[in-house]
Amino acid sequence: MDQVNTVIGTPRADSPELDELIKGYGCGPVQFTGTEDALYERHLVFDNVLEAAAIGARERFEAVARSVRDVLSQRWIRTEKTYERKDPKRVYYLSMEFLIGRSLANNVTNLLLDDITKKVLKEQKVDWFELLEQEPDAGLGNGGLGRLAACFLDSMATMEIPAMGYGLRYQYGMFKQTIQEGWQHEVPDNWLRRPDPWEVCRQNETVEVPLNCSFKLSGGSLRAILGQPSSLIGVPFDRPVVGYGGKTINTLRLWEAAASDYFNFQEFSSGDFVGALAETLQAESLTRVLYPDDHTAKGQGLRFVQEYFLVASLLADLVRRFRKTNTDWQSLPDKAAIQLNDTHPTMAVPELMRILLDEAHLGWDEAWDLTQRTLAYTNHTLLPEALEKWPLVWFERMLPRHLDIIYEINRRLIDDVRRRFPKDEGRVQRVSLVEEGAERKIRMANLAIVGSHSTNGVAAIHSQLLRTVTVKDLAEMFPQRFSNKTNGVTPRRWLLMSNPTLSQAISDAIGEDWVTDLSQLTKLKPLATDKGLHQAFLKAKRKAKLQFVDWLKRTTGQTVDASSIFDCQIKRIHEYKRQLLNALRIVVLYNRLRQNANFETTQRTFFFAGKAAPAYQLAKVIIKFINNLAETIDNDPISRGRLKVLFLPDYCVSMAERLIPATDVSNQISTAGYEASGTSNMKFMMNGALTIGTRDGATIEMAEEAGEENFFLFGLTAEQVAESRSWYKPQWHYDNDPETRAALDLIFSDHFSRNEPGIFAPLRDALLTHGDYYMHLADLKSYLEADQKLCDVYADPASWASKAILNVAGSGKFSSDRTIAQYAADIWDVKACPVS
Repeated sequence: MDQVNTVIGTPRADSPELDELIKGYGCGPVQFTGTEDALYERHLVFDNVLEAAAIGARERFEAVARSVRDVLSQRWIRTEKTYERKDPKRVYYLSMEFLIGRSLANNVTNLLLDDITKKVLKEQKVDWFELLEQEPDAGLGNGGLGRLAACFLDSMATMEIPAMGYGLRYQYGMFKQTIQEGWQHEVPDNWLRRPDPWEVCRQNETVEVPLNCSFKLSGGSLRAILGQPSSLIGVPFDRPVVGYGGKTINTLRLWEAAASDYFNFQEFSSGDFVGALAETLQAESLTRVLYPDDHTAKGQGLRFVQEYFLVASLLADLVRRFRKTNTDWQSLPDKAAIQLNDTHPTMAVPELMRILLDEAHLGWDEAWDLTQRTLAYTNHTLLPEALEKWPLVWFERMLPRHLDIIYEINRRLIDDVRRRFPKDEGRVQRVSLVEEGAERKIRMANLAIVGSHSTNGVAAIHSQLLRTVTVKDLAEMFPQRFSNKTNGVTPRRWLLMSNPTLSQAISDAIGEDWVTDLSQLTKLKPLATDKGLHQAFLKAKRKAKLQFVDWLKRTTGQTVDASSIFDCQIKRIHEYKRQLLNALRIVVLYNRLRQNANFETTQRTFFFAGKAAPAYQLAKVIIKFINNLAETIDNDPISRGRLKVLFLPDYCVSMAERLIPATDVSNQISTAGYEASGTSNMKFMMNGALTIGTRDGATIEMAEEAGEENFFLFGLTAEQVAESRSWYKPQWHYDNDPETRAALDLIFSDHFSRNEPGIFAPLRDALLTHGDYYMHLADLKSYLEADQKLCDVYADPASWASKAILNVAGSGKFSSDRTIAQYAADIWDVKACPVS
């Protein structure tokens, strides 16, 4: 591409479409690259104050990223100016996690600058893929909750919905996972060690967050001092959220905690240098890590303050923006829709009430009506331990006014329950916001349901179980508030950007409209038997596998055979997600080879990836077992070259973007009734992987869309799990299923831990001694039968390709665009606001 073709805002004689595209971003007649005054060259030299020859790959990444941000900046400003002028109802999406991954490739794709940028950089002799590797994944999330939030932001911007995401700017994210001798080890994820080229610090928009205590450094740790009120300062950092086509650029606002005064000058002058910085250390510690270790009271307390800090910062910011153009508090629900992404931001209920009662001086009934109509709540879990309950004493010490408000909400709630359900004190106790016991606690999920106008689940089965089991009493009181909004993922990142070869094959077959209307993929259904499409699909899968194999070799040194079945389970390590069941399947397959070296088996590569919570010891034992299993299989001549197991450390969005397009088989094998929805299942489906799984979460709906005959479903249903809970005995399966017994005996004989005898005793305890709560053994035989059917189909490439195409064709429902359209119409009542 010659220099004239890299000009931003300057017409190209041979490309009026490109001219209109880049002209729309409004950054002026400046070249992207090619001259010393171009954006890239200026950032390269002036940001680093170095000669070009001395500049490395990281600096080149920063220069490209800042140049792209320059291109979008005017459109970003124009987006906010349009919202200020038109004053539409806005969505405020409140989440403790935003797992956004890397931003460069995504922003370039959504700005439609992908081909241009790659061509320009090629002329500059800059390796695009090396450049992408310089950007760390943003340490702002952990799993599906945060990735869903990121997909939702993409969809809202693409659909031109006025919205802002609100979260915390974690300095170190969760942790970086390393594997040492098979064990998970956690090290800090210092993703902000180098400047982040996307964020903009808004020092002039800070907010004050009051607390009813202060902190003092004592014995090397921070100690709360009661009765001495203090304040934190919330400092906002904004990141652009680029909608596809670059028409709308919304904002993700992340808050960093700071002290109101940098240090105590008197203490510093007297020689107490560390003590003088106590307030600063306390403030900065608040947003240092995502999910502090809640195994300890100190970790739980930090999490509690994190959640309040996020909520208070958001609401101060929102109220400030609202009052600029609105004098009537009654219009608040008409201008703001606050979505609570799980129970973490539930303190928004008492905090908004506090603002309306104490600052706006409204009466209780009016304030309560406005609070409920402004707030909406998404529940993401059926696990009791994930429905947060905070010690009541923490509210007493740090947020006494909020506790007063919660007490009054609860008094009115209980009065209502007793009026509607007389003589049902059991119901009163279950719905109460206060859980009685040795330590009284506030039930945050109950508070979220009572204090909002909408509660939604994230898959049909999840929403049903939420209403009929988890919060049955509240659902009977407020049935009109409950609905289902099945999750979705953005096809821009998870298909268009991550899998360009398959994307091109789809566009060649049905056109390009699917990028913003994924329901168009249904047009592939009549083509599922088309030989030409079969070839295009198989070619795309082969290319994705080869690219992943190359990336794996370059980054880890590990080698795998692209001709083998790529069989994946990538998700947070947890007993209910049943990575252990997957490992048991592999042990059985390995045992079959040990017992009969001539046993015919399809060449398989099994990939695992995911992090275990630092305090979750059994999850760490499962990771250790998977790694020992991998080593044993590699070292055994009987299985070497036929079976291979890899645990990929430090799973992140960037890894998923490479592995998911390359995957043949997706394992979605949670105990039925425990997975809320899942989103990796949708990404795999969208990329043509076939699912082996249980009837749980959104997998049920996926099978309905593609046809159960194109899935490999197995295992107990949620109803069967619940019905068998009281009488289930895992010992029966050990005694009556020879392959189950042989697999467990092999594990417990230390075959996989010869140098560490007894190390897997916790697996025996979980599976046999303690009753196999998540029913691994109940589903193992059925899992193996489904696995054999899968291998039989894989042996027929045409049949496999046809099923894979039907999966892609059936994935249209699982776009986050569809989900957001339902939220916008059914919950938020917001409309698109095109930028002008």
